[in-house]
Amino acid sequence: MSLKDSIPSSSPIAFPGLFGERQFTAGPTLGDLWANSPAFLARIHWYGVFIALGLLLGLWFCTRQSKRFGLTEDNVMDTVLWGMPLGIVGARLYYIIFYLDLYRNADGSLSFARMLRIWDGGLAIYGGVIVGFLTAYFVSRVKKFSYLSMMDDIVMGMLIGQAVGRWGNFMNREVFGRVTDLPWRMRLWAYDGTAWDVHPTFLYESLWNLAGLLLIWLVVTKRRRFPGENLLCYFLWYGLGRFWIEGIREDQLYLFNATLFGQRVPVSQALSAVLVVVSAVLLVVRLRKKPQMEKAS
Repeated sequence: MSLKDSIPSSSPIAFPGLFGERQFTAGPTLGDLWANSPAFLARIHWYGVFIALGLLLGLWFCTRQSKRFGLTEDNVMDTVLWGMPLGIVGARLYYIIFYLDLYRNADGSLSFARMLRIWDGGLAIYGGVIVGFLTAYFVSRVKKFSYLSMMDDIVMGMLIGQAVGRWGNFMNREVFGRVTDLPWRMRLWAYDGTAWDVHPTFLYESLWNLAGLLLIWLVVTKRRRFPGENLLCYFLWYGLGRFWIEGIREDQLYLFNATLFGQRVPVSQALSAVLVVVSAVLLVVRLRKKPQMEKAS
């Protein structure tokens, strides 16, 4: 059994290097907050709460910033209202494709009921990003506004959603890294009572996304020289962070049976490397041209 499979979702959580023996014991649902809580709270998962909160905060931020990009609040609302549900579907499909064996019955057939249990976890952000961006493109074509300008606004909301949503992984005791003895290590307990000190990679990504938001909002947007600059900076920043974090994560999605130097290839790490290279090249090429804020489509 792998380490990720040996940790129950109800495991206590501690940060011994920071807070000593203090433990966080709340479970993955709102019903775990206190004894004798209403039964319906047991059906509401923190995972979904944090994703919803991140989406709402991201939407609020993007609508407030829309005028800076020559957009209306309605443009943002139309894009997000289509992009959010389809993006979640994309995130789920991406995860299922690379973890297909988790959704098989004993006879080898696929369990579509298990595929639909999204509240149990199992979303891959890259799938959501890909489908969300495609959705935004089609919405921009229909509503006739600048796709690149919309993406320059939306990526900041995405960073907010990603930063907040990662705390749902904390509540589920998932998306943690390999064993470490660093001062900020996170301690989890396996089913057999064994304590494991691991990288809190959910926290790394949350903080990385927050830093990316501040960088793009306070620096890049103020000096934005062409439509799509925020978008490319997002790909570059997020790709760098995700490439690093995927390298120390315990649970990874692999590119089927592909290997490199004798090691299986994490699909998100490979995609991150491609994003970093492509976005860096496009940034250099675009910035070498005469800066101009022409309308892009």
